[in-house]
Amino acid sequence: MEYRKGDRVRHPSKDDWGLGEVLANSNGDTVKIFFVGAGERTIALKYAQPIKVSGDAAVHPVLDNLKISNSASGKYQSLLQSTKFFLDQFPEGFYGQRFNDEEREYKDKAHALALDLLGKEIFNYLLENNEYREIVRRALKVVGATNLIFPNEKMSLKDGLFAEAAQKSFAFALYGLLFGEEELRPRFEAFAKVLNDIDAAKWTTASYFLFILEPGRYMFVKPTVTQYASERCGFEINYKPQINWLTYQSVLQFSNYLFSELSELKPRDMIDVQSFMWCIVPR
Repeated sequence: MEYRKGDRVRHPSKDDWGLGEVLANSNGDTVKIFFVGAGERTIALKYAQPIKVSGDAAVHPVLDNLKISNSASGKYQSLLQSTKFFLDQFPEGFYGQRFNDEEREYKDKAHALALDLLGKEIFNYLLENNEYREIVRRALKVVGATNLIFPNEKMSLKDGLFAEAAQKSFAFALYGLLFGEEELRPRFEAFAKVLNDIDAAKWTTASYFLFILEPGRYMFVKPTVTQYASERCGFEINYKPQINWLTYQSVLQFSNYLFSELSELKPRDMIDVQSFMWCIVPR
């Protein structure tokens, strides 16, 4: 049988390897395949003939966004292996006391603070009354409630918001990002532009407010952690250092994939998923 790059296949006897994608045209003797459950494998065709699949059976989020890294830090690890690694650290999973103490509680408190200080009703009231300085004060307090954003990045944001004009632009862009009625992309890009204008355009700052206000829907982007975790899972997030929609959209897709695949652990929201990502990357 002929195998061509991009073919979706399954191993005839190793069901636990899951769905695979042919990485290069077969030479007739062997074929190189990436399996979701096993990573990259070279199959000798005289011993095994992979079974081609198509249609709905050939769809998989990782293979549809496949990234193969050659770096040691990005070595592929199946989600089963990653989950085991996570549970070695937190045997009671997302609901254990240690996980709560180390990963969850302070983010929950920051979420509650964000709702209190920047909820839609109070935020709208402050905007209508031109309270831009107060909005900035509250936003900086929410930023300071966690260690997710690096201290130097917090300082860049604070310094960039010293001028009244910057405070006004930031207040309207942040409100639009969090509560606007447009699609997310233009809201995200408008907020990113304001951050760029005040020399505070970092992925952490750009993604923090959505994450901390609505952790059920949005993910926080810590560049190194997010890249390593996506490489561990073989998932392409199209990362660029400059804030851009394609990367953020890809991160959301990756996060939703993890949330779905971790269903047995019952993640509550993206706070749990972000902590899982942090725990599976190399230190």
